[in-house]
Amino acid sequence: MDSHAGQRDPDSALILEGIQALHIRMDELEGRITPADLAATADPAATAGPAATSATAAPASHPGAATSSGGRFGFGGRFGLGFVPAWRRPTEGEVRWPAAVAVAAAVALQFPLPGRLVLLHPAWVLPTLQILLLVALIMANPRRINNESRAIRLLGLALAAVLSLANAWSVARLVIGLVNGTEGSTPGPLLVTGGIIWLTNVIVFGLWYWEFDRGGPAARANANDMYPDFLFAQMTSPHLAPPDWEPAFADYLYLSFTNATAFSPTDVLPLSRWAKMGMTAQASVSVVTVALVVARAVNILK
Repeated sequence: MDSHAGQRDPDSALILEGIQALHIRMDELEGRITPADLAATADPAATAGPAATSATAAPASHPGAATSSGGRFGFGGRFGLGFVPAWRRPTEGEVRWPAAVAVAAAVALQFPLPGRLVLLHPAWVLPTLQILLLVALIMANPRRINNESRAIRLLGLALAAVLSLANAWSVARLVIGLVNGTEGSTPGPLLVTGGIIWLTNVIVFGLWYWEFDRGGPAARANANDMYPDFLFAQMTSPHLAPPDWEPAFADYLYLSFTNATAFSPTDVLPLSRWAKMGMTAQASVSVVTVALVVARAVNILK
């Protein structure tokens, strides 16, 4: 009786070992390995206890066995079981110039606005302040955004806030003028003014999305937060992008543009509540601006 049981135990262990290896291989092919799965596979004794180790642990030499290289950022897929996509691991940080160029464009767009739509007078006061903040940020991180200094973080948020305040004032004054009939005597200048405000709105919200997703560009570079606020297509399907892909300012600017034109998410989904409320606010501003400006221009042409 005991001898038969002793013969069945090794057989059961081999069967369980084969089943586990098969499941690991299937998950690797389908890209469904999770960090918890990797931790449990790498150290089965931690979850199953010492008695189950011999029956459930896959040999280290097995090609499908997980290794400690996956760590808590383990990811399955075509790059191997231990592959970690760039957006989930520390990187050198994205370059500064795309965001700097966009901010400079938003500052330049404020100069053609009529004086009655400008928040402060003389009209050069706010643009000058914005340029000074931008220069300070460039000096702090001239090439790569990977410094998590609190002062730099506050400077970046202050710049986005000043840009938002100036554009929000212009939007409010334009809408009030259109409703009261004091704005838009000729369609050409009205359309130009509405277009400037709309485009500035796209840049400003793209800047906010970029500044807050997973704690900002520096926090993303250091992989401090693994839970994204925006879900890009490359995150759900890593085989659609190179191994070093991670969201950069251009991706957030595209997100802002599509939200301002479609008034809804397109290929980028908001996950956190603040992201959803931010996209709602941007779409509301965009639809009001476009609807009122276009309606007034058409009415003038008639």
